[in-house]
Amino acid sequence: MWEEKDNRLYRAFVFNDFKEAFGFMTQVALLAEKMDHHPYWTNVYNKVEIFLNTHDAGNIVTAKDKALAGEIDKLL
Repeated sequence: MWEEKDNRLYRAFVFNDFKEAFGFMTQVALLAEKMDHHPYWTNVYNKVEIFLNTHDAGNIVTAKDKALAGEIDKLL
């Protein structure tokens, strides 16, 4: 579930291993490029953390972030 905190949407994803996590990140990267909205994220082994906000709007959560979050959820 996405949380809104510190003017960002945040969600952590945990996978079985690095290969699954990296595959997910690849899918998100292609989606983000298509939507022209790129996340800040981290990855350590099987965990991917994604932070979304809109820089052009003053680093706040906008409809663009919510739309990307919704599309990311559909990948699972």
